[in-house]
Amino acid sequence: MKSREVPVATELELAYNHCQRIAKENARNFYYAFRTLPAAKRNAIYAVYAYCRICDDIADGNLSPEDKIREFALVRQRLHARHPSAQDAPVFRALHHAADAYQIPYAHFEDILQGVEMDMTKSRFASFGELRDYCYKVASVVGLVCIKIFGYTDPSAEKYAIDMGIAMQLTNILRDVKEDAERDRIYIPQDEMARFGCTEAELMRGALTDSFRALMAYQTARAQTHFKSSEPLFSLVAADARACPRLMHTTYNRILNRIEQSGFDIFERRIGLNASEKLLLLARLGVSGVLSALPRLSTRN
Repeated sequence: MKSREVPVATELELAYNHCQRIAKENARNFYYAFRTLPAAKRNAIYAVYAYCRICDDIADGNLSPEDKIREFALVRQRLHARHPSAQDAPVFRALHHAADAYQIPYAHFEDILQGVEMDMTKSRFASFGELRDYCYKVASVVGLVCIKIFGYTDPSAEKYAIDMGIAMQLTNILRDVKEDAERDRIYIPQDEMARFGCTEAELMRGALTDSFRALMAYQTARAQTHFKSSEPLFSLVAADARACPRLMHTTYNRILNRIEQSGFDIFERRIGLNASEKLLLLARLGVSGVLSALPRLSTRN
């Protein structure tokens, strides 16, 4: 009996598989949304996530500032190398292929990198204007990349993607006030902290004061405004990709609501959704067919 040959994966397939493993191990809230996409779009999103993960890991790692600068320079070099060498593979090989396939401007990836680099030099934000610029680069630009992969024709989709990115990043900021303060990072605008009479010392020691609650309520209202204004995005992306942004939007909006419902007590535990709640969201959106691909769901993103 003639044996059947097992197809050998190409370098590109192996590169995308590597990016998927990174997403599966780290993305959590995002990963189950990614799984709703068709295979080609899903692979492209994995590559984008893996690139962002590389950037975030450098910024949040324990390297010296000098070593971080060198690592970011290497990322930039690999990003713009149109024919990556062996040591640059597999993330950049997959990323370059996805960028070419979906006509993603490389300026977007550069903006993301610049936004993450800000964490090395900027730990305070004087106003929301400053914070918005940071949110745009680390989150909204990712949204602009994603909709290139999702597919859209109406240019107004870009505005809604920007709003959704800001809403999600603001939610991250409110959820992670404690962790960020422990790393001497305060993302809540300084002028608004002063307006509500909330001090950095209170954040550092996790004081759940009336002034802190009032400040958090103000921040939450702003994030909700951006969530609401981004809702038209869903109908503007290709039909086969709509479940992905809807899931991410719904997940983060619920986290924001849960922060508010807790009385803004984000100091005792990290607020998120449990595995059952995530699976229920999938089922309600009619994408329960992806559940078998999600053996491990956690509350982190």
